[in-house]
Amino acid sequence: MTADEIINYCLENLDGVMLVNSWGERGIFYNPENKLKRGVYILTVKEKDGENDSSSNLKREGIYRVNLGVRKQTFLNLFGHIPARPPKGGIVDMDFDFTETDKIMPHPVYGWMSWLCCLNPSAETIEKLKPLIAEAHAYAKEKFEKRKI
Repeated sequence: MTADEIINYCLENLDGVMLVNSWGERGIFYNPENKLKRGVYILTVKEKDGENDSSSNLKREGIYRVNLGVRKQTFLNLFGHIPARPPKGGIVDMDFDFTETDKIMPHPVYGWMSWLCCLNPSAETIEKLKPLIAEAHAYAKEKFEKRKI
């Protein structure tokens, strides 16, 4: 599945979302009727390394990373623990090869915030990601309701 197909899946299947291009990535935000300046992150697609995030080696030809934030309990169920926040420019201390493709794993930088990622997910892995994307969408709605007050 391509990065564009993942973005389009979100735009077509998640209500109240918008696409924002920034910091060298494309983000899907929950922001019905543009009530907040940006909205609440659901998912990002990153296609190049950044100054503080190069652990996935996205400079490789055709490699991209899907990132999404899930509830802490879901993250714990998937990975066993929530890592400490890494120092600036560092990665979370978890036993994963963050360059591996087609594997759902903690986000190398934002795992401490219960974000997970997958590089170049296959069609089979996308099916595993879809319920997590739905959860990220529902979680963003909850955060949105708290922020718009």
